[in-house]
Amino acid sequence: MPLHRQFANEGKELIIAIKGRFDFNLVQEFRQAYSDVGDMQPTVFIDLRETEYLDSSALGMLLNMRKALGSSVKGIHIINCRPEVRSILDISRFDKLFVIE
Repeated sequence: MPLHRQFANEGKELIIAIKGRFDFNLVQEFRQAYSDVGDMQPTVFIDLRETEYLDSSALGMLLNMRKALGSSVKGIHIINCRPEVRSILDISRFDKLFVIE
């Protein structure tokens, strides 16, 4: 399964891990992963540890998630990026929109 979602820290954190390619094929699954965050206002972590590739549609999905969640979350962190993925995020200036760790 290319996308895994779990709540941690008693529901205060939502972790969405993406394995392999983060591209348009994941649009529905990615949207469903964050669509019901509930009332706990979790911090969202997008774990890209096992993400080998991301394209412009993945960048668009991240922006759509940010817009859709708005103030219903405490923050969105993109974590564990491989150097090639981090480079794409840096070139796209996503460090101005997300916390990248």
